Amino acid sequence: MPRDAPPSAVRLNPANPLWGSNGIAFGPDGRLYVAEFLGGRISAVDIAGGDLDVVVPAGGPVQSPDDLAFGADGSMYIADLVPGRVWRRSPQGEYTLVCDEVENPNGITCVGDRLFVNEMKPGGRLLELFPGGGAPVVLTHGLAMGNAMQRGPDGYLYYPHMISEQVWRIPPDGGAPELVADRVDRPVAVRFDLGGVLHVLSMGPEGRVTRIDLHGTGARTPVTSGLVGLDNAAFDAENRMYVSSYASGGITEMHPDGRTRVIVPRGFDGPYGVTIDLGGTVYAADHYRVASPSPTHEGAPAGEDESGGGVTSHVLAPFAHGIAADGELLHLTSQFGHVRTYDPARGTMRARVSGLDRPMGVAVDADGSLVVAESDGGRVVAVARDDTVTVLAEGLDRPVDVALDGAGRCYVSDEGAGAVYRIEQDALPVVVADGLGAPQGLTVLGDTLYAVETGKRRVRGISLTGPESWTEAEDLPLGPEPGGGRRRPEPALFAHGLPGMARRFAGIAAAPDGSLVVSADAEGTLLRLTPSGKPTAG
Repeated sequence: MPRDAPPSAVRLNPANPLWGSNGIAFGPDGRLYVAEFLGGRISAVDIAGGDLDVVVPAGGPVQSPDDLAFGADGSMYIADLVPGRVWRRSPQGEYTLVCDEVENPNGITCVGDRLFVNEMKPGGRLLELFPGGGAPVVLTHGLAMGNAMQRGPDGYLYYPHMISEQVWRIPPDGGAPELVADRVDRPVAVRFDLGGVLHVLSMGPEGRVTRIDLHGTGARTPVTSGLVGLDNAAFDAENRMYVSSYASGGITEMHPDGRTRVIVPRGFDGPYGVTIDLGGTVYAADHYRVASPSPTHEGAPAGEDESGGGVTSHVLAPFAHGIAADGELLHLTSQFGHVRTYDPARGTMRARVSGLDRPMGVAVDADGSLVVAESDGGRVVAVARDDTVTVLAEGLDRPVDVALDGAGRCYVSDEGAGAVYRIEQDALPVVVADGLGAPQGLTVLGDTLYAVETGKRRVRGISLTGPESWTEAEDLPLGPEPGGGRRRPEPALFAHGLPGMARRFAGIAAAPDGSLVVSADAEGTLLRLTPSGKPTAG
């Protein structure tokens, strides 16, 4: 198994080998290199067998790689999005900073010895950079969110405008940019196959790729694969197409007719918050989407669901981090300031509140109000049915999650203070447990409050009727970094006004059958625990 788990823990899905898969490119050794934006690392995949090696680990100079390209000498060039840096990694593994004057660098490509990068922001730029030294040269301004780009067979650089749903091109020596294609479905990447046909990937839930015959009739052929949240593509020497997914990771071969073959299974990007509805369905907030472990997958091998990784997507919900089931509704928080309500039956997403300071955990009280832990604001707030916001408590260090008991009393975990508090009527927090190791997820089951201690990799049971507390499960695959990597400096939450990198959040939820489900965010699984119900010394 990927990491130790207690005997009482059952994995509801297999561990995720890739923490999101973003930019991909074949290297000189024939392996497919994958930038893992959320994981902060780059891995290499042997396409023949699916074996995977971490080449650029988390905790090094690269924080948030979003795309990569190889130069003529075998050097790897990396677009490090959040800090706004472009790196060169030599064939010997040495890192050199090429440029730190790019805002949200994303699309990156090499044309021989020349290096080009664009910016993923409204009004972004496309630049030529010079690894040997020299100031960047701006080829053009005004990109409506650039992303994965490539040199076409005509020598031009082709790139998408994600916001305006267009594809443009420009000569690599500069000149007037030209519109190539308009009204293209949510373009996130442009790639040419070996025959010179342009493929435009859509970032939507359908897994759509539009083939455009630029040098023939100009005909468009859309192909739908069902791969949620495509990000990038690469063609091998036999013109086979491989695609990545920002929403669920993995590497998949995509055939011209839309059929797929899993090379590296997809899975959770987190998971972050977790909730369980009255029917027992488990939902996870998974950064870019709401997803569930596949019903057939508990205790089963991989390969029996849509992804080969035991996870089913319900809806693309960008930056979903906290989640709470409420009858037929799901309430979501985003660390980028938003609270939303999703109605699965209608397929609608209702915006509730914006502008909060990193909201994380969410719960629902008896009158239907949402209770939210506002982590960077140091507050617990209530969001009424009419979306009015009321402060329930403030002055906390770093609140992460909230839970309500049967009497409606509110509890909050404070990761910074290492404590769990009960919020009284006068808004004063009363210590329920302290000396905890970075507590995050909270849930109440009967007369017991359960807290996920990410700093000690365990779940702690806390009696609500007496002084007892105990370790319910330990040696769990929790943080500090996805994939068990070295702890890295926390990247910025926002990058030039756009979402940057969110904190990890290990949630917990109580199921109707009396079990607990925990977000094992160091391996990308959900764990089902059967609580002992008996306090022991600890």
